Formats: sequence, structure tokens, C-alpha cells
Amino acid sequence: MRNIEKITLIHLDILREIGNIGAGNAATSLSKLLNQKIDMKVPSVKVVSFNEMMEMEGGAENIVAGVFLRIEGDAPGSMFFVLPIKQASIFIQRMIGDPLFTFETPPYDELGVSALQELGNILAGSYLSSLSDFTNLSLYPSVPGLSIDMFGAIISTGLIEVSQVSDYAIVVDTAIFDDESNFNEDVNGRFFLLPDPSSFEIIFKSLGVAINER
Repeated sequence: MRNIEKITLIHLDILREIGNIGAGNAATSLSKLLNQKIDMKVPSVKVVSFNEMMEMEGGAENIVAGVFLRIEGDAPGSMFFVLPIKQASIFIQRMIGDPLFTFETPPYDELGVSALQELGNILAGSYLSSLSDFTNLSLYPSVPGLSIDMFGAIISTGLIEVSQVSDYAIVVDTAIFDDESNFNEDVNGRFFLLPDPSSFEIIFKSLGVAINER
């Protein structure tokens, strides 16, 4: 049995709590960046197969905005932050103050592209900082790369950098909203976390919940 198949609800609850702490830190950073109150939460964390992952994003050919980075340090792996095109456009409109900005039609304004990279950098950095604090592991993100492409193509491109790949991913749902309802709608994205196979054992052992425990 693969290690990832041994992950229990206890493990997922721990990851969700870590995600909520990271989301709180990210919300603070985004509030300062946008000069308005931003809240974030992680409603759920789950483990899915690659096929289920594709279905969650509307199929491999669905066009999305994706930020990819490598997790480096004591427990290396890969991370993707994925937003539907419409929701990515909504959030970047707020970040750059341009209500007409969109990712739906290229070419894309460089300021908007940079803003989305910064959003991914803030979210990933906050999550990894929280995970690092809980585990006492040294974890840090590489410089993020951005793609507006089919979900399957984005995931495949990132996986080239992974020397060993399992058949599963950890999915961290992320909801971004403001108390004053200035956004036309909440922004909901997903982290797809793919620790290298050896990293699962390292992470959960550091959390004090061994992955081989029931």
C-alpha cells in the first residue's frame, strides 16, 4: 500500500488546521496590499487521485489560471494554486485597480500577470510558513511560474520537475472574501499539494502523527 493511501482523517484535520493558520497570515498580507479587510478560510482538505483532480477542475482541457512552484528544503514537493479564469480576473481587477482586466483574452497585461504571481507567492509562502512552524522543518517555495492554459497541461508541465510521482494529490480548498462584500463574488481556488513520496513520512512524523498509524 502506498503511503498516501494510509492518510487518515486525523492527518487531513491537521493539514486543514495548518491551512487555516496559513490562510490567516495570507489574509493579513493581502489586506495590507489591497488596503481593505480580506478574510480567507480553508473549508476542506482531501486526498484525491489524479483523475479525480482533473474532474474537480472541469476536466483536463478546461482553461484555468495556475501558479506552479517547487517546495524546497527538508520535505520537497510540488504545489499548484489554481483559479478559474473568471475568478482570477475578478481578484486581479481588485489588486491592480482595473475593472476591465481579464485573463479570458490574450495578450495579458504584464501588471496583471505579475499581480497573479504575487498572489500565488503570498498564499504559498503563508501556507508553507505555517507548515514549517508546525513541523520545525525548513520549507520554502521556489520562484512561482504562471500559466493560463488547460489544467492538464499546467499539471503535466509541473510534474516534469518531480523525479518520483505518486497517483494522488492533497487538495486544499481556499476561499477568499471581504467583509464589506466589495467583490462581486467570493474567490475560490485550490492548492494541489504533491509532496515527493519520501516527504509524506517526513511531514507527518514531524507533526507527531506517523503515517503508518491507524
